[in-house]
Amino acid sequence: MIIKILGSGCRKCVTLGENAKAAAEAAGKDAQIVKVTDFAEIAAYGIMSTPGLVVDEKVLSVGKVLTAEEIGRLL
Repeated sequence: MIIKILGSGCRKCVTLGENAKAAAEAAGKDAQIVKVTDFAEIAAYGIMSTPGLVVDEKVLSVGKVLTAEEIGRLL
């Protein structure tokens, strides 16, 4: 499973990445966390507000920091 965190690297993006990692571990999933900071690549996902959460190329969240529990429900 590849989890992408889309954003500039701001605090919200970092927190979302930490929460995604915790959710994957809690779910027993083998996940690779990838940070995407290139705005052209972010825009290619149709995301205009960061942070964005993409799991296996599917956009799951835009513009908010989900908790580990919320991400776990989406996985």
